[in-house]
Amino acid sequence: MPVSVALLTSDLRLHDNPVLRAAVRDADEVVPLFVRDSGIRRAGFDAPNRRAFLADCLHDLDAGLRRRGGRLVVRSGDAVAAARAVVVETGARELHVAAGVSGYALRREERLRTALASVGCALHVHDAVVTALPPGRVVPAGRDHFAVFTPYFRRWEATGVRGVLPAPRAVRVPEGVRGEPLPQRKEVAGVSPGLATGGESVARRLLSAWVNGPMDAYESRHDDLSADATSHLSPYLHFGCLSAAEAVHRARRRGGPGAEAFVRQLAWRDFHHQVLAARPDAAHDDYRPRGDRWRADEDGTAAWRAGRTGYPLVDAGMRQLAHEGWMHNRARLLTASFLAKTLYVDWRIGAAHFLDLLVDGDLANNQLNWQWVAGTGTDTRPNRVLNPVVQGKRFDPRGDYVRRWVPELAGLTGGTVHEPWKPAARDAAPKYPEPIVDLGEARTRFERARDLHRGPVGTGAERRTRTRDRGRSGKVRA
Repeated sequence: MPVSVALLTSDLRLHDNPVLRAAVRDADEVVPLFVRDSGIRRAGFDAPNRRAFLADCLHDLDAGLRRRGGRLVVRSGDAVAAARAVVVETGARELHVAAGVSGYALRREERLRTALASVGCALHVHDAVVTALPPGRVVPAGRDHFAVFTPYFRRWEATGVRGVLPAPRAVRVPEGVRGEPLPQRKEVAGVSPGLATGGESVARRLLSAWVNGPMDAYESRHDDLSADATSHLSPYLHFGCLSAAEAVHRARRRGGPGAEAFVRQLAWRDFHHQVLAARPDAAHDDYRPRGDRWRADEDGTAAWRAGRTGYPLVDAGMRQLAHEGWMHNRARLLTASFLAKTLYVDWRIGAAHFLDLLVDGDLANNQLNWQWVAGTGTDTRPNRVLNPVVQGKRFDPRGDYVRRWVPELAGLTGGTVHEPWKPAARDAAPKYPEPIVDLGEARTRFERARDLHRGPVGTGAERRTRTRDRGRSGKVRA
């Protein structure tokens, strides 16, 4: 009786899962296998928020499989060794897995191919499981990837996204295949108190609610911080509880400017994956080196991490990240710009902190978005700097987002919350910290360092002294 293995990685779902669908189609019995990979733990990607969310995902997936007569088999250790062991135990002749884009995923695929060949098992790697279009589907003439989003998006829009696959009606698992107990969220320490619940069931409810209402206003409200008018689907896309291809199809069926703007964001996700697939080193090296010699500022970085910079919108974003393991995209851009451009601290330090906390901490999107902000990535305007005061007045004009996350400023009304250092506001927020840097001075220093391709001037202590002497935000530029 033919047996196949579906090695599930970033595709923890039943609906529109080419890996599981092919495994069920090609064999009488299937082992839906998830390996708690020791390699991911050693690399530091097994962060508490993602581990807790993953536990929810695995429980939900197991429940869905049991309703179809199957179950999820969980094992721990090296992913390749665990998969090979299951193949040997069951006599499986095929193993199906989703294609990945990170260096680790590519190495795992090659190791799987070698290990499975030694026991007579064929490896089938499926594209367009994690993304809507697979990396490499659209490329410019003579190159292996697009380096700029707009031409990529034109080709992406003109290319058909694969059809949506139904969930299998039945999954029959060979008897006697052992598995470990499913991990429990409550066993994970250090989880953000406001972390969302994981799993395909939650993801599908969120997607349906999104496309049938709030998405219509997405084009005009996606940057409105206080409205919180984004989909919140990124964690479910990251873990594969939701198919990017299905999200594209359902949005397009709804139609309208909101749907178009939402699909464009899904294309950005694909864009970053195709960049990382072609340039795996971009996970840790500058995609476009510009001669930066980053400032070492431990005090400033610590204040940034803690949400104590004295700039309300930056602090609100960082506190939301700590509480929810998630942050509004506009706040992500602003907080990243503050660290990399205003403090001129190495983007890798910020990217690592985000990966420590983000439940949707995707290597391609996190690292390449950080590089975009830092000016070392795909941004065609590498010198752009986001000003936290200007951004606050534009995207949180009433100050509701700031007051939600920075209670020290609850006594300030309207847009005054974005400049609490002003005399009229200072008495109402005595516990809020002073700004740690002068924005105008920081902008000048950044421009000088970038133009000359040499290190910034002065130590962190000297910077703070000049800040006190010259005032806090008198040289604000957009």
